[in-house]
Amino acid sequence: MPQDQVEEMPEQALSEDYWYGGDVATFGDRLAAAREAAGLKPGEFAKRLGVKKSTIIAWEEDLSEPRANRLSMMAGLLNVTVGWLLTGDGEGVDLSDGSDSSEAGLVAIMTEIRNIRMSMKRDLERLARLEKSLRKKV
Repeated sequence: MPQDQVEEMPEQALSEDYWYGGDVATFGDRLAAAREAAGLKPGEFAKRLGVKKSTIIAWEEDLSEPRANRLSMMAGLLNVTVGWLLTGDGEGVDLSDGSDSSEAGLVAIMTEIRNIRMSMKRDLERLARLEKSLRKKV
């Protein structure tokens, strides 16, 4: 990352628009944040939506995506807009109610950890495919 971007990061990091925007967060990140902000556990949220807990987890880990009807139900239950869930634009979770910038910082760190884990998982899967391909050629 260029030095000028590193210096700008702290000001941007305080904005929930930055951390939940399409450039930083995924659909799964925003869904997990909205569910947590609503005080719902994955199992409780799944029951309200009429899906399995594993489905919620798959959505939050960006392994699959919900159909439009479920997406609309989700947005209503979580008090966010469909657009925010999909892209980060629009009305999303409100971190200012009863929280301070340190809580926003924790959410940002958790989001970054989730992104790194997903990236590592994809890289490990790719590495396994390459090793398998190499073994076939040797």
